[in-house]
Amino acid sequence: MDKTRFTNAVAQYQAMVYRTALHALGSSQDADDAVQEVFFRLFRCKGTFDGEEHLRRWLLRVTVNCCRDALKSPWRKRRVSWEEAPEIPVFDRPEQTALYQEVMALPEKYRTALYLFYYEELSVREIGALLGVGESTVTTRLARARQRLRERLGEDWQDD
Repeated sequence: MDKTRFTNAVAQYQAMVYRTALHALGSSQDADDAVQEVFFRLFRCKGTFDGEEHLRRWLLRVTVNCCRDALKSPWRKRRVSWEEAPEIPVFDRPEQTALYQEVMALPEKYRTALYLFYYEELSVREIGALLGVGESTVTTRLARARQRLRERLGEDWQDD
């Protein structure tokens, strides 16, 4: 990949990669490390991309894989839990904070599916291809995540 195209890709997709990594890992420091790794892999990539959408999906896939690798790391198992971490984003309304905390309490496979569906606006088919699972698996994960949020949040839950 040439320097100009790489620089443009970083400028255009850095925020998306960071949001995806932050959502999956729950720590800004870990997300920064993942972003660095993703763009390092892009810089080293010898392949070509058929267009912007292909590049976007490639970056999302590599981000998800880097986050999975980080979550499997033995080093991560020796760290404090999310509840003990002092870093919690500040929201305008209390219900946003509650929703964030409940989403982050979901298992990683549900969080990832929710994030890709609602924030990156990918279709169920695209999420399945990205995660390497079937469409029915993605649909099931989304339904189970929504059900858990509905149970935990009660009246505050709105699935728009």
